[in-house]
Amino acid sequence: MTRTMWDSSVGKKSVMAVSGLIMLAYLVVHMLGNLKIFFGSDEFNHYAHWLRIIGEPFLHYEWALWIIRVVLVAAVVAHAVSAYQLSRRDIRARPTKYVHKKPRASYATRTMRWGGIILGLFIVWHILDLTTGTVHPGGFQHGHPYQNVIDTFSTWYGNVIYIVAMLALGLHVRHGFWSAAQTLGVGSRTRDRAFKTIANVLALVLTAGFIAVPVGVMTGVVS
Repeated sequence: MTRTMWDSSVGKKSVMAVSGLIMLAYLVVHMLGNLKIFFGSDEFNHYAHWLRIIGEPFLHYEWALWIIRVVLVAAVVAHAVSAYQLSRRDIRARPTKYVHKKPRASYATRTMRWGGIILGLFIVWHILDLTTGTVHPGGFQHGHPYQNVIDTFSTWYGNVIYIVAMLALGLHVRHGFWSAAQTLGVGSRTRDRAFKTIANVLALVLTAGFIAVPVGVMTGVVS
């Protein structure tokens, strides 16, 4: 039953929708956490420490954080695999170009594929920069996330990479949220405008919220 569902286009689209919503929920929480940087180093570092002790003493140190990471990795992999397989299936179903041009799609729709690739590469860079410190500019300091963020956004390339990725994220969320609603059957002609409005608001808030951090560092508001 599960295999049959996965093999169908509807099944893959459903996996994409659910995994996308899981990532979206994480992004909203992550953005709110990031904004704590505007309350100073003590507040931000304390928040980062709290993430590692969630659930104690029932859970050991960092167990909850690792559970979140595992769920996110599973969601990212499921989302990417589903998107790739659906794309390949679509190409096989239409090996030749249309005789008549299709109606022009929105900019977000036409850039979903490249946006996904950009976000995938960004996730790898982001982890290597602020989690492992492998590509971090200057000296990476474990337990001092506030200073690590300052270091990253004190470089021009750190700002460019982050801002470009967040713009791609906004476009991805704008199209993806509405698409997920249609796939999961909660969308309708009467609710269409409401879901599109929610998608636009979510995309705008997430993009502005995430970009506020590098902008804050660049302008000296965060230092």
